[in-house]
Order: sequence, then structure tokens, then C-alpha cells
Amino acid sequence: MADKELVLDIGGVLATNFSPHFWKDLSEQSSTPYEMLFNFRKEMREELWTGKMPEEGFWKQLHLKFPTIHIENAKEILISNIRPMPAIEKVKMWSKYANIHILSNHRIEWIKSILKPIEPYVCSITVSSEVGCCKPKPEIYALVHEQLNHQGDILFVDDQDKNFNEANSLGWKTILADEKGAWIYNVTSLLSAVED
Repeated sequence: MADKELVLDIGGVLATNFSPHFWKDLSEQSSTPYEMLFNFRKEMREELWTGKMPEEGFWKQLHLKFPTIHIENAKEILISNIRPMPAIEKVKMWSKYANIHILSNHRIEWIKSILKPIEPYVCSITVSSEVGCCKPKPEIYALVHEQLNHQGDILFVDDQDKNFNEANSLGWKTILADEKGAWIYNVTSLLSAVED
């Protein structure tokens, strides 16, 4: 087991952030105003991400609110907007230098195909829909913190700096995942650096 710990988000880090593209594509394909869909998204966020609402409940609510939306088509649009990003190819290599942990606000059903190839290199997977809380609430960070060995640096990569306050209070070092992917080089350098 490595001394360093690397905690990675999924959306915007290991896979594309589906949300803006999904709602835009759904709006265009269903001729539903984007603003209405965006408001629905805000209404559903907490219940969906925390698992209080099952996935099928989300689709039912979407159909009740917007009867012209074809749910099977909407599901296809959603899944097509969740694609692996370049960092996913680095997880195996990073696992030689650090214990890898996943911490994400997501639905496990939607990211299983993203996680499958990296599961052998990951020590823990904490997904909001499975644990009943989501970032930036302290409870979800505490769940991950309990799984760390606390022998060395703890690096946390997320694409939203609003998720860093609790991580910083736990002593984690934070790295913002930029869209161009410069963060990948930074993580690789930090992990592979030889400690004196």
C-alpha cells in the first residue's frame, strides 16, 4: 500500500461533465425551453445525487413535467454525454505511487462503464447516490477520510473549487481540474516526486 493518497472526482476529472450538454441536447431534441429544463434540474439535484430518489423516479418526474420528452431517447442522450476523459488512462500508472479513491456526486448507474476499467487500481469508490450525501457536505468527505491510511500527502482533484473547503479543513491538498488538462501533469509530478 502506498503512502500517498489521490482522491479523484468523476465529472470533469475522469469523465465529461454531462450536465450542461445533456440539458442542452435534450432541449434541442424535444423543443423544450432550456430554462425550464435547467430549473427542473435544480429542483431534482439533491434528491437525485443523494439517492433519495431512485433513477427511475427521476425519469418519471421528467416525463410528468415534460410529457413530450421521450424517456428512452433522453436516457440515450444522457449516457452519450458521459465519456471518459484523458486522465482515466493515468489511473493505472498513478496507482503505483498512490492509493486511488473516487469521490463523486453522481449516479452509480450512469458511471459503471467509466469505473469498470479502473476498478482494479482503485482502493475505494464513494458515489453520492450510494451514500446518501453529496459534496460539499462534510459527511461525504468524512466517509472517504476514514478510508485513507494517513501516512502521506492526500491530494484531491475536483473540477469545482466550491468542493475544496471541507477537503482543505481535513488537511487534503487540492488541485483544480482545468479543462485543458494541465492538472494531469501536476498530479503525475507530485505523485512521482521522490521524497527525501
